[in-house]
Amino acid sequence: MLCFLKGMAFVPFLLVTWSSAAFIISYVIAVLCGHVNPFLPYISDTGTTPPESGIFGFMINFSAFLGAATMYTRYKIVEKQNQTCYFGSPIVNLVSLVLGLVGCIGMGIVANFQELTVPVVHDGGALLAFVCGVIYTLLQSVISYKSCPQWNRLSTCHIRMAISTVSCAAVIPMIACASLISITKLEWNPDEKDYIYHVVSAICEWTVAFGFIFFFLTFIQDFQNVTLRISTEINDDC
Repeated sequence: MLCFLKGMAFVPFLLVTWSSAAFIISYVIAVLCGHVNPFLPYISDTGTTPPESGIFGFMINFSAFLGAATMYTRYKIVEKQNQTCYFGSPIVNLVSLVLGLVGCIGMGIVANFQELTVPVVHDGGALLAFVCGVIYTLLQSVISYKSCPQWNRLSTCHIRMAISTVSCAAVIPMIACASLISITKLEWNPDEKDYIYHVVSAICEWTVAFGFIFFFLTFIQDFQNVTLRISTEINDDC
């Protein structure tokens, strides 16, 4: 049987494939329509102008939902594992969940408030999504080490920490360079003074975004042994 069809593994698998498709499809359409320069646009640049803006908004909204579902399931998995074999304070797990959900809200803001229409709101949502997302991956990496080798292989822990470290290292210059750009625009000329800031910030943004995708890919094995049960009760009083 395919690994992503076992247990709840389809949830992180769907998150990874859907989010990757959202970035790639909106990028391809934006480039083909001539709305962005093919060389290193911001992710948000590829979802600013119709028709790609509608596709980008819809797909990122669903990605935010899948992200929240994945994070909550992961929270419940760690909670159950910690009850079975105590390896750390449940507060860390709860804090990571809250930060992760805030990051998902940030994704929703990015999807629904276009970059050129309401830049302040859009940038605020992006800041929430990236910063909270990076902290989430770091905390989950720490949890993975604490639960090793009972619930995680050491190689998986190393991979998660490596992805988290790269994402954390990329998010700092991303924010710094973006804050130095004096104007919000879609098309850039290499001769412009802020062009180098745009390039560095864009490289870091794509690095962090795909860092999240590869990080959630490591959850698939953990989710294979998890099942979802829905219990329905009817109150006879009515």
